[in-house]
Parts: sequence; structure tokens; C-alpha cells
Amino acid sequence: MNLRAMHELTTAPERGFINAPVHTDLATLDAHVAILGVPVGMPYTIGQARSAVAPAYIREKSMRFGSALGGRWSFDLGGELLDGRDVRVVDCGDVRCDPLDYPGTVARATEAVRAILSAGAVPIVLGGDDAIPIPVVRAYEQFGPITVVQIDEHLDFKDEVRGQREGYSSPMRRIAEMPWVERSYQVALHGQGSALTGDRDDALAAGNVLITEREVHERGVGWLLEQIPAGRDYFVTIDLDGFDAAVFPCVSHPEPGGLTFHEGDDLLRGLAERGRVVGVDFVEMVPEHDLHGLGAHSAGRLIVNLIGAMVRAGQFD
Repeated sequence: MNLRAMHELTTAPERGFINAPVHTDLATLDAHVAILGVPVGMPYTIGQARSAVAPAYIREKSMRFGSALGGRWSFDLGGELLDGRDVRVVDCGDVRCDPLDYPGTVARATEAVRAILSAGAVPIVLGGDDAIPIPVVRAYEQFGPITVVQIDEHLDFKDEVRGQREGYSSPMRRIAEMPWVERSYQVALHGQGSALTGDRDDALAAGNVLITEREVHERGVGWLLEQIPAGRDYFVTIDLDGFDAAVFPCVSHPEPGGLTFHEGDDLLRGLAERGRVVGVDFVEMVPEHDLHGLGAHSAGRLIVNLIGAMVRAGQFD
């Protein structure tokens, strides 16, 4: 892809996440962490776009943490976010979206993530629906192998829905087909979703490790981390319905159960300590379902704490 095409991959927001500098020219990117919005996925029906405004909404609510890049003390981290180190966080804006050309949009998402990785930065992707992990993880082809850790209520292992093989019910099946993905760990599964017994059998046959929310509650995050090999490059994909609705009420179909905030926070920070977090996405936020900004604030705090954990683990030294 030529430099002009790279420059046109993204559009600039009015303000960057947590007031980070906005830098949409991916050809000249110089950063350690890059925020990227991907407002859409591959829908099954026209009008399925309730998460399209989520990146802008998360940025707006992240102003609560607008001083995080300065000298603000974090009681979660026990110090300042960047710990006095020269770590550059930027916001690369949103992938340029065309609702009449979803294949073109998701292709640009892959190119944008690939450009961020080529610049040596860690992409933090704000979705969009749960089809987003497919084009995002596809960008890691030359940057693997990676281990994928998913937080989600649902299995997401359908082969197709209404003829669509890259929709929000299929990301973990498509990811399992990518040779650069060593293994996937699907965490926080609960309830009765859309998965058939055959989908579960297929996920296990593909080598995926399935861990329910109850196992996490009863055995703890320390046990959970022991199930995931140390010393790997981890990509974490987070469907917010994998959390308790008390933390993220802002999903399409809130259900009882799911991880607590601290379980999710400890998992992310534990992965940063055990290996390298090479990317993360947050998907399926429905801003119109949020309550007093709680979901967006929770997402912002998870992101900020993860960046702080990566800094303290020496990932950017």
C-alpha cells in the first residue's frame, strides 16, 4: 500500500482518547500505543449499527481520565500512568467507513492495524460489533505467532449466518483458521447463547480452551492465568457482555453473570506481566444502553490500567 493510501485509512476525531495526541497519518506513526476506532463490522441485516458510535462515545467519556498522561496519581497502579517513562500514546482516529461497502471497510481496518504493527506500536481497537476481531487479527499474519484470549459470554464459533461467514457470531471460528494464531482461550462463557452443541464440539476440536465465568469466580484469576502459557504474545478480544451487567450495562442483550471489573482488570494486567500484550479490542458497546456513562468509564479504566501494566512490565523499554 502506498503512503497516500495509508494516510487515507483513518479519519480524525475531535479529541483523542484520554486527550492523547491525534495522529492519523499512519505512514509517519511514531508511538508505543495507538488507539484505533473501527465503528462497524460485517452485519447480517441493514440497520445493525448500534455499536457504530461506540468509539466516539468512549473517547468522549474518556475525558474523565483526561489528565492520565500527565501527573495524575492512580491508586490502581500505585503511581502515575506512564511511571515517568518516555512512552508515547496516540489516537489514530477511526477507520474510514462506508456503510455501503462493508468489505472495503473491514479491509481498511486490517490495513490500519497492519500499519500500526509495522510502526512497532500496540493497537488498542475500539469497536464496532464482534465481527471486528476478524479483520484485526488478520493483520497479525506477519507479526505472529500470537495467543488469543477472548472475554465473551458467547462462543462465537458459528461457521455462517445467513450466508455471512465473517459476522459477529463467527470471529472465533475464523480466528481459529488463521495459522499465526497458536491457540485461543475463550473466557467468561455463561448462559445459553446462540451456539449449538456442534459449535461447541467444533471449538474444542480446533483446540480452543473454554473457560466459564463460574470457573473464574470459584478458582480465581490466578488459576485462570495458569491455564494460559506464559511468555507469549497475547491478543485480547473483549466482547463487553462477557462482564457482569453491573460493570457494562451497555450491551445489546444484558444478561446476569459475567466477570467482575477486578477479574477483568487482573486478567489484563496478569497477561502483561506474564508475556506481551500485542493488541486488544473492545467490541459490542451500545451507548444508548449505557447508564450514567458507567460502561464507557469502565472501558476507559481497563484501557488505562492495561497501558500502565504494560509500562511497568517493561514492554516499551
